[in-house]
Amino acid sequence: MRTLTTTCTFVSLLALGVGFAACSGEPGAPAQTGLARSALTPAASCDEVESLLRERLKQNMIKSVEASRTSALEQLESGCYWFGDDGGWGNVGASTGTGGPVPGSPSVGGGDDPAGGATEYSTTNTQEADVDEADFIKNDGEHVYLLAHGQFQIFDAWPAAETHRVAAVEIEGEAKKLFVHEKRALVYSSLSPSASEDPYYHGGECTYGYDCEFTGDGTPLMITELDISDLSAPTVVRTLKFSGSFINARRIGSAVHTVVSSPEPSVEGLSTWPEGLDICALSEQGVTPATVGTVNVAFEGLIAKNIALIDTAPLDVQLPTVEDTLYRDGEALPRADDPFAGCANFYVSHTGDGQSFLSVVSTELGGDALGQTTVVGKPGAVYATSESLYVASRHQYGSTYGWFYADAEATPDATTIHKFALRERAQPSAYLGSGVVKGRVLNQFALSEHKGYLRVATTTGHLPDPEAHNTVASLKQEGGELVVKGMIDHLAPGEDIRSARFYGDVGYVVTFKKTDPLYTLDFSLPEAPRVRGELKIPGFSTYMHMIDAGHVMSIGYDADDQGDFAWFQGIMLQIFDVTNLDDPKLTHKEVIGTRGSSSDAATDHLAFNYFAQRGLLGLPMVICEGGSGGQFGDTMTFSGLLVYKVDVDAGFASLGGVPHPLPDTSADPYAVSCGSWWSQASSFVKRSVFLEDHVYSVSEDEIRVAHVNDLATPEAIVPLTP
Repeated sequence: MRTLTTTCTFVSLLALGVGFAACSGEPGAPAQTGLARSALTPAASCDEVESLLRERLKQNMIKSVEASRTSALEQLESGCYWFGDDGGWGNVGASTGTGGPVPGSPSVGGGDDPAGGATEYSTTNTQEADVDEADFIKNDGEHVYLLAHGQFQIFDAWPAAETHRVAAVEIEGEAKKLFVHEKRALVYSSLSPSASEDPYYHGGECTYGYDCEFTGDGTPLMITELDISDLSAPTVVRTLKFSGSFINARRIGSAVHTVVSSPEPSVEGLSTWPEGLDICALSEQGVTPATVGTVNVAFEGLIAKNIALIDTAPLDVQLPTVEDTLYRDGEALPRADDPFAGCANFYVSHTGDGQSFLSVVSTELGGDALGQTTVVGKPGAVYATSESLYVASRHQYGSTYGWFYADAEATPDATTIHKFALRERAQPSAYLGSGVVKGRVLNQFALSEHKGYLRVATTTGHLPDPEAHNTVASLKQEGGELVVKGMIDHLAPGEDIRSARFYGDVGYVVTFKKTDPLYTLDFSLPEAPRVRGELKIPGFSTYMHMIDAGHVMSIGYDADDQGDFAWFQGIMLQIFDVTNLDDPKLTHKEVIGTRGSSSDAATDHLAFNYFAQRGLLGLPMVICEGGSGGQFGDTMTFSGLLVYKVDVDAGFASLGGVPHPLPDTSADPYAVSCGSWWSQASSFVKRSVFLEDHVYSVSEDEIRVAHVNDLATPEAIVPLTP
């Protein structure tokens, strides 16, 4: 497969608010010209914010109505459409029905050092070593803190064989994530049940990003802070109830920065089809000036009616809100001040689509301050260092008014990136600047900051489009802009990115269509990045983890090449020797099960537990046998936690597994089964913790504790049910 490397010269005209990139490479490389529409501007008042929202609502409404008008005019000529019981649609010619818009039309819209605990223990698998990420389980080497069955639970976990629960506190809502630091716990919960646990349908959490969006679960967020000085009697000291939903969070010391997405304002009564317009009756008359005029008059009237509704809608009540309550000696003390009031620290996005609110909310464990900075725009993937937080929002041509690039056909995908400065205390995170890159990011690992430059890996287009390709850009902050300074463009034509990772001056990108090209990228000159090496092997990696500077470990899927495409097969572990960037080598490979085998670790890095101090790897796993080609396995042979000894020279040595009861798929159709799709991997076991040579295998209902030398015989089984 040919790699096309494009050399780019970048110009930024800050005074005119325009930035562009003129790129040249091999013959046929398209020039990329972008408009600097990504920068945010501070809102002067809530009136300005409301005015912007009304304009966005009008733009989206007009777009939806015009799509319906186009459908109506088409139906005049071809006959009206109807919707069948099966959800399909067909052409019925003349009918007594009124007809309607064509389907698919847009709608309106580590803890602290323990005393007496384990000497070595694993912690949350974070992207940046000094930035903690929220998860539903934490440990400090002596105690395990987790969320299960609506409770914040604390376990005395050392000695391992004596693991037992010491406290459980009911959490309002559906408890999902937490932080633990210096005798305090911070718990995130959703205040109403998710409509769906499938992230594709805006329900569950989007972690991998290949076919889901980072939009949150759509339910109001509650944050509960607990004092755990007395582990046997945790007490609630503060609650925060937000109108928006949880996107992601980072902890740096005692400061916690939470990204919250508030719902898009809605207006009751908006419609995309004129009342009383009988397109089926009109279609009997065919296309005439009279019938076309009737359709146009009806839609113009509908647009005017919708605009009047938008102009009079009370949008002020739909701005973000928070209810902050302190608890002292059992007494609830509601706070009157609201950091969202007056729209202070609100910034306006000019991308055209996105009319929701994205807030970076800062609080401090043990304190009572609260700060916020809010963007009127789209949510996205969150990446953070100890000093900066980035939100990368995907955009697709056709979903926004105006576009970032002159040639939208060649560049149908774009990602805007907003940068905020993080503080060590609960103060508003200062907005620093924004930028735009071609293509869409996969997830947080597609971004990495190093030596003042932000590296971003993106994909343009979708498979099986042969024009799909990938880009890795290097951006630098200049004033209020993140300016693209260097770029590798048209990487792996006809493929898309399945994983990315950056380490120091080096980047690693895995793309896939039939085989797994691993690209090594040199960023030692960040304004002139280049491809150093390429390795083609079957299958693909969905997550890469650095063992050391010269070795990369990955999890993903094996593949069965069918010529024009490939079927994904069993879970695959690999170790790559990248000491020579010009010649990366696959040194070790382990395939687990057949097609349908699955692991949460394949699509959620928090489930991937590499205990580097002892070279141990814990992986939640469902093993299915009997699959081949496009046929899923039909026999589940294992459900539990697999443990490997990992060595760069010896590879993967299986130590066995901690078995959990096989799920009853006949009784529960939503139980983990052998039919998991590769991008929506799931397993019954969700996490693991290592304390010295003991491993704690955590499912939704129990913790099983075993020594790594005898994994099949747990020393303790602790239920998580109330």
